[in-house]
Parts: sequence; structure tokens; C-alpha cells
Amino acid sequence: MPTIQQLIRKPRQPKVKRSKSLHLEQCPQKRGVCTRVYTTTPKKPNSAM
Repeated sequence: MPTIQQLIRKPRQPKVKRSKSLHLEQCPQKRGVCTRVYTTTPKKPNSAM
């Protein structure tokens, strides 16, 4: 906890709010979120059954 004198000398700095979507350039289609990641089993000719 800073003293009053320290706060007078150097006041508290407000937190800088940075955007999480800076590189999207206001285009949410570039985000490309994977909703489901899974592996598929091989289909009939490659299944070895």
C-alpha cells in the first residue's frame, strides 16, 4: 500500500484496455473458431475388416 506522499509524486496509472481482436480488422469471419475437433474412423475400403 503506497503512502499519500508516494501517490502525490507518482499517481496510479489506469489500466490500458487492449482489444483481443486487433488483428481481425473488425472482420469476425477471420476468427475461425473450431467448435469440434475429432478424428474420423476409416471408411469401408480402408477399414481392414
